[in-house]
Amino acid sequence: MVNGYQATSLKEALDILGREPSVVPYGGGTDLMIEADDNATYLFLSKVPEMKQITEDTDYVRLGAACTFTEIMESELAPSLLKEAVFQIAAPAIRNLGTIGGNICNGSPKADSALVFVATDAKLRLASRRGERVIPISEFYLGRKKTVLAEDELLAEVLMNKSGLDNYYYKKVGARDALAISRVSFAAVLTTAEDKIVNCMTAFGAVSDVIIKRADIDALLTGKTLAEAKAIKEEYLAAYKQAIVPIRGRISAEYRKAVCMNLLNDFLLSKGI
Repeated sequence: MVNGYQATSLKEALDILGREPSVVPYGGGTDLMIEADDNATYLFLSKVPEMKQITEDTDYVRLGAACTFTEIMESELAPSLLKEAVFQIAAPAIRNLGTIGGNICNGSPKADSALVFVATDAKLRLASRRGERVIPISEFYLGRKKTVLAEDELLAEVLMNKSGLDNYYYKKVGARDALAISRVSFAAVLTTAEDKIVNCMTAFGAVSDVIIKRADIDALLTGKTLAEAKAIKEEYLAAYKQAIVPIRGRISAEYRKAVCMNLLNDFLLSKGI
C-alpha cells in the first residue's frame, strides 16, 4: 500500500509539507517509481490547480511545476524550444505523466527540460508556509542531486521569458533516436537586433555534475555584429574548450568534450558565425 496525501490546493500542499517535511513530493512519479520506497510517505501534487496551469503575464510564460510534458507540448503559450526538447523525452506514456517540476528537482544534469530552462535563464518560484521566493534556475543547483530547495518548500512554477527565444538551436545526442537518455545535450539561443547580437545563451547537459552554463563566455559575443563575432569565434570556442571538463562514466570524457565542441561550432555556423 502507498502511503500519502492528495493535496487539492497549493496551500494544502504547503501546510502538509510544513507539518511533515519528510513527505516526498510526487508529481508524475516517473523518476520516483524507479526507486520506490515502501516506507515513504508521498505528497501527491497532480490535482493542485495552481501547479497545473500554463499562463502568461507581461514578461513571462508561467509554467506550473506539475504540468506534464504532454501538456506543455499541447500548450499554445509554451516556447517552441521547450516543446522540441520535451517531445524528445522518452515515450508518450512517460510524457503523459512526467512533470517539469520533477525533471528540475531530481537534480540530474541529464534532465532535458531543465537544460532548456538553464539555457534561457528561467526563474523558479519556490513556495512554503513561510512565504515565497523567486530565484534564477542557475542558483538552484548545488551539485548532482543537490539543490537549494528547503525541506518545507515546493517548486510551484517556472517562469520563462516571453521574448527573445525564437532563434534557437537544440540537439540531444543519445544511443538511439528515441527512448534514449542524453549522452550529451545542448540548447542555445541567439538574439539579434539591427545586425548586432543582443544576447547569446548556451547550456550543455549530461556533461558534468550540473548543467554547464557560462554566461561570461557567451558575453564575448554580445554587442558584436555577425562579422565581428566571426572574427573572435576561435577565441570563443577556445574559452569553452577550456571550461568544459566532462565527468567520466559509461561514455568517455573525451567523447563528451568532442561532441560539445562540435555542437557549439554547429550552432555558430547555423546562425551565420
